[in-house]
Amino acid sequence: MVRLTLELIAKSLNQKNRRDESLAQHLRKTTHLKLSNKNIDIIDDLSLCKNLNVLYLYDNQIRQIHNLDFASNLRHLYLQNNCISRIENLASLIKLEKLYLGGNYITVVEGLETLEELRELHVESQQLPLGEKLLFDPRSLHSLAKSLSVLNISNNNIDELSDLAILENIIHLIAVDNQLNHVKDVEFVLSVWIKLSKLELNGNPVCHKPKYRDRVILQSKTLESLDGKEIKEMERQFLMNWKASRDARRRNRAESTLTENASYSHFDDTEWEHPHFPIYYFPPSKPNIGIEAPRSHNRESQPTMEEENRVAEKISYSTLKNSPTVQAELFEPHLLRQMPL
Repeated sequence: MVRLTLELIAKSLNQKNRRDESLAQHLRKTTHLKLSNKNIDIIDDLSLCKNLNVLYLYDNQIRQIHNLDFASNLRHLYLQNNCISRIENLASLIKLEKLYLGGNYITVVEGLETLEELRELHVESQQLPLGEKLLFDPRSLHSLAKSLSVLNISNNNIDELSDLAILENIIHLIAVDNQLNHVKDVEFVLSVWIKLSKLELNGNPVCHKPKYRDRVILQSKTLESLDGKEIKEMERQFLMNWKASRDARRRNRAESTLTENASYSHFDDTEWEHPHFPIYYFPPSKPNIGIEAPRSHNRESQPTMEEENRVAEKISYSTLKNSPTVQAELFEPHLLRQMPL
């Protein structure tokens, strides 16, 4: 394995640019270092490179991020395709704007609490344990909420975006080849990301949902490109008109239903109620068959069934005959006169 030392840096520098300068003098003026694909596994002391702005260390064997405390002026750091399992020791890189960590072994996006100037974060294609997804530390997300504008989280088994809604200034999200499955989840973050202009979700199950593209375009007025395809103004205007027409039809149906229900509500009002009259049913008396039982000579004996029926008929007739409403609305006078007592 190879250690990243000053000697290795000296070998990689262009000798023509050094002229009569010493290595130390030249390193103090160096702003860019290209040390990719050097089989480097350890970052050694680089404290002489105080003015370093861009450091290329991709395609190496680096296992740990360390010895970068000197690089307070570093703006771009390329560490993709290494063996890094944890984001750490970046607290001194307060001016860092772009961080590339794709193709490593990171399971949690963390350790970014001090990087308040970070504009781009690339953590795509991590070598995750089977069945696990890339997670995000809420503290790091909170620190990046106002600065981060580009985020690449592709191929990390991510199944929802709601945790990222806090990134209010996101402009470009790359989340291809994940496990996003719900259009409503996408619509939710789009309602918060009011500056988003590019969204890439190719390779997710959500892309196969009915009217996926239409719903995404309607949800975001700022989106200019979806899954690599430009959103033209004519397409957006057509969808907006269609949505307005659909909503109008729904409102009309709802109003019609309310009107129809209101038209029947008067039946529940007491002033419209029809008068109710008692209806009497007199079952026919059964004939007495057989030997008649001897009558009781008790004066307080109960009345017979026939006597009860005759009394009920008289009461019913009297009630109906004396009711002016019944006489006016339900009966004809000549029929009342014919009703027997």
